[in-house]
Amino acid sequence: MSLSGLPATRRQVLARSGALGVGIAFTGALSELFAGTAAAQSLGHTGYGPLVPDPKGLLDLPKGFRYQVLSREGDELRSGEGKVPSNHDGMTALPGRHGRVHLVRNHENRPTAPIAVPTVAGLTYDPAGKGGCTALTLDSRNHVLSERVAIAGTAVNCAGGPTPWGTWLTCEETEDRAGTNGYTKDHGFIFEVDPVDPHRSGAVPLTAMGRFQHEAIAIDPKRGIVYETEDAFLKPFGLFYRFLPNRPEGGLGSLRAGGRLQAMRVPGVPDLSVIQETGACFEGIEWVDVPDPLATETPVRLQDFGPKGITHAQKLEGCYWGGKSVYFVSSFAHSADGSAADHYGQIWRYDPSARRLTLVIVFGPDTDIQLPGESPDNICLAPSGGLMVCEDGSGAQHVFGVTRHGELYAMARGRQNIGTPEAPEWGEFAGVTFSPDGQTMYVNCYTPGTTFAVTGPWRR
Repeated sequence: MSLSGLPATRRQVLARSGALGVGIAFTGALSELFAGTAAAQSLGHTGYGPLVPDPKGLLDLPKGFRYQVLSREGDELRSGEGKVPSNHDGMTALPGRHGRVHLVRNHENRPTAPIAVPTVAGLTYDPAGKGGCTALTLDSRNHVLSERVAIAGTAVNCAGGPTPWGTWLTCEETEDRAGTNGYTKDHGFIFEVDPVDPHRSGAVPLTAMGRFQHEAIAIDPKRGIVYETEDAFLKPFGLFYRFLPNRPEGGLGSLRAGGRLQAMRVPGVPDLSVIQETGACFEGIEWVDVPDPLATETPVRLQDFGPKGITHAQKLEGCYWGGKSVYFVSSFAHSADGSAADHYGQIWRYDPSARRLTLVIVFGPDTDIQLPGESPDNICLAPSGGLMVCEDGSGAQHVFGVTRHGELYAMARGRQNIGTPEAPEWGEFAGVTFSPDGQTMYVNCYTPGTTFAVTGPWRR
């Protein structure tokens, strides 16, 4: 039975045998989530079957699927610019000529990162920053044709989002100023990256889009509005933003022309975590101008938004455009951290035409099997229907699929133990995305940094 046919208050515990007993409970009108999108085709009810242990000890997949390792941390970049950097995170797959695919990959490097993104003349923002992006060009069989630095000298590049004009917006998840951690410039910005010729985009901060702990973005292809999430772990929690560009027609460099940054206010709701019923709907969403987008004296989330205040949420992460709406994730909320309520993840839908916000999915914590910290992180729409969700929690790490009928299944399980036999710890997944033709799923293991291409019977 579709979750859309269940009462809004009922929880379902969805556990597949391939998930080794891991359960995630949620409710939600998934038919609403996928209706009108390119992912509206039904996958079915069972996923792809149990995971098969990988004899190479890297990645477990269902029978019939296979993977290629495209790139590994510490290997030499094919450009000869240095080594493949650490901490593979957000990623996109953009179409190229003759069936080629351009992968742009973030490196969430802090000052302590083992391998920095190599500095390259014309592509480096702050020589003291270890973060940035690398770009891979693949042929139609996922053979790596090139791999090079796309931007360097940034910091803590977590996620971002693709643009309708074929570039990648990479986001710094930090607010460190010049003089902090050895940086020579302020950080906390969004940068545009051209995967075909990175020197066309350079290393220019899009300052009008705000300086805060950026996570991800999604662009309304009709209006040109950019939606932004803020990943603030501790109180005061982050905000959900929109940027109204002066040049909404888009194009490489258009966002440098500036615009207006606003934050979302849900009337009467200061903290999104208190909303626990899937299908809860709020009309008349308000957008309030950010007083000081550059946060010259006060972090944006602490600024004065007037007597009505502003709406916060803990751990705002993934963000994407689907159909006529933007979807964004609150990865978790913990009352012990100061949230008004607890959950293991929410997915929200904002319809700009109706100015309506709807809670589409809630993950736990009232599951039969509870895993501390279990929560959705990176997400993407799957071409065969449903979602792919990167787990960010304890224990073995998974990429989970969620069908549009509400079934949860394990799509991949990481086998790279970065701990010890006595205290095992596995690298989380990040940056899940699909090739333009929908035939390949690309995903990163955060550490040790590894980029995989997964192929198989996706439309079975």
